[in-house]
Formats: sequence, C-alpha cells, structure tokens
Amino acid sequence: MSAVAIATDVQIVVLSGPSGSGKSTIVRELLRQSPIKLTLSVSATTRPPRQGEVHGKDYYFLSSEEFKQRREHSEFLEFAEVHSTGNWYGTLRSELDRAKSEGAWALLEIDVQGAKSVLEQYPHAISIFLTTSDFEQRLRSRGTESEAVIQQRLATAKSELQSATMYGHQVLNDDLQTAVQQVIEILKTQQPPRS
Repeated sequence: MSAVAIATDVQIVVLSGPSGSGKSTIVRELLRQSPIKLTLSVSATTRPPRQGEVHGKDYYFLSSEEFKQRREHSEFLEFAEVHSTGNWYGTLRSELDRAKSEGAWALLEIDVQGAKSVLEQYPHAISIFLTTSDFEQRLRSRGTESEAVIQQRLATAKSELQSATMYGHQVLNDDLQTAVQQVIEILKTQQPPRS
C-alpha cells in the first residue's frame, strides 16, 4: 500500500463500514442534503463494470496492467485488493485535486484498509465508521453476489467491526434519515467558523 503523502488543503472526509451498512445510500443522501459542498471521490477498480455502471461516474474501470502502472507511479492515495477476489480498488490522488478545484470537501467512500492508509497520511481527515444491526439481511437483499461472496463479505465485516475505534466518529444506520443527519452534524462541527 502506498504511503507517499502530498500536501493538500482540501478537507478529506472518510466514510467506511462493512458491506451492507448502507454506505452508498448514505453517500447519495449526503451529496443531496449536506449544507457543506461535498465531491464524491470516484474510486478506481480492476473489476468489470456491473450493469448500468458508468466509467468516470461510478468507478474508473482500469485494466490490471493500468492499475499496476498507476500504482508504481504513486498515483494512488490508497489501494488494496478487496474481499480476496483478485479485484483491486484505490483512490487516485487526482480526486483530491478535483474536489479542491470544485471548492468542495473530498468525500472518500472506502474500506477499512484504505481508510487506515489515508488516516496515516492525513490524520486530520474526518473519519466516520458506518454500521447497522443486520449486515447479512442487507447483503442478501441486494441480490448482486453469490453465496460464497456473501460469506466472504460477512467474514470481512466481522473483521472490519474491530477497526471501528480507529475512526473519529461512529454512526448507526438503522434509520436512513437519522444516520444522514448525524453525519451532517459531524461535518458541521468540523467546518471552520466564518470570519
């Protein structure tokens, strides 16, 4: 994993949580409701696009070779092979520049391993760990993964829950609007006062 730090004056918000915790739904609502301007960092991945996913919007879909080359050139803020699937995911450093150019905070929806790398480089990033009471039910209701993948994700979730204390904040997502409002309140407390 890369640990090359760069100077940045963009506020970084790290949102993590196990599969099934509702990260994508929370992110969608934050982008819609937050009074603080947020730009979602688009992750890069070597996995193939799912039905309806768009390159540059949902993910940057890279070949394994291109991902490797970018990794070797330190273009990633963080990267990891996720869920032991052989698929790589990462956050390109250029996504921080994009957020800065838009006058927004960079919102990174990343896994625990990636969050650890980002927090080592940017200890003042706002970090939020999302959890829910029933991961398994949510995973199964998505209908996008095989039983083997669901079992792997449940095992990963148990491990990730042990890392929750690494985050500055923890939010329970059993009610969507309550969770979204809690995250917004966390962001508002981190916003510098206006002069």
